[in-house]
Amino acid sequence: MSDTPPDRLSIDPDSKFFNEELLSRGIGIRFNGAEKTNVEEYSVADGWVKVSLGKTMDRHGKPLTMKLKGKVEPYFKDTAA
Repeated sequence: MSDTPPDRLSIDPDSKFFNEELLSRGIGIRFNGAEKTNVEEYSVADGWVKVSLGKTMDRHGKPLTMKLKGKVEPYFKDTAA
């Protein structure tokens, strides 16, 4: 398995960018130099992350998200040491 995280990844099982194997390995996200722990989806090429807005849910039971633009740096937590 590669030590480079994918360009785009989502934690939503209904998304085509969902990958359970990679998520179980543990992925961390640095966004504009700050560690983010509430990222639902990211895209390195497009330079955005979708972050959840607390415990707020939409009418389908999925967390409400907000898209933030900036520098996205994903990394695997098991190799970050």
